[in-house]
Amino acid sequence: MRGWPVRLTAGDITVRPLTYSDAGPWRDARRRNAAWLRPWDATVPPGSDTRPSSFRSLVWRLHRQARAGTTYPFAVDVGGRFAGQVTVNNVVRGSAQFASIGYWLDQRYAGRGVMPRAVALVIDHCFTTAGLHRIEIAIRPENSNSLRVVEKLGLREVGYAPKYLHIDGDWRDHRLYGVTVEECPGGLLERLESQQPHE
Repeated sequence: MRGWPVRLTAGDITVRPLTYSDAGPWRDARRRNAAWLRPWDATVPPGSDTRPSSFRSLVWRLHRQARAGTTYPFAVDVGGRFAGQVTVNNVVRGSAQFASIGYWLDQRYAGRGVMPRAVALVIDHCFTTAGLHRIEIAIRPENSNSLRVVEKLGLREVGYAPKYLHIDGDWRDHRLYGVTVEECPGGLLERLESQQPHE
């Protein structure tokens, strides 16, 4: 389990393993943000296994994948309160050393720079401790909030993938963004914070 489990912090933001004890805050956040998140949430294509998954079974599955080294499921806390998730998916070792990242945030924390810092923490960890070489983020063209995250981090757009993921009930096009370890030698968090105005 190279690079896992781990707890990462930047200011009042902490990124840590998602746990069973997050059940209440996770359900509350998902319920309150259902309409806000629905256009961006992954869905199961017709004909696939559509049985609903409980939070407990979700965490159990993610932890099993983390033990196998294929997924790193992070919770995002702001000031000690649950605020969302960042998940490193599809970790490929061997000659690729690649992974993809997905994330969601409680709307009450939007616009405060939380997700750019959380994603920067996770990508920096993937490059330094987990030993990955490349990270990719796929975003629907209409998702302006998510596009703002990769813009703030300075990630390059590397492609366009028609019908890439099943989102909100249909196969959706995605813009693809990527970054390699060579592109951010000082780390993405350092790059991000160097661009922020100091008060």
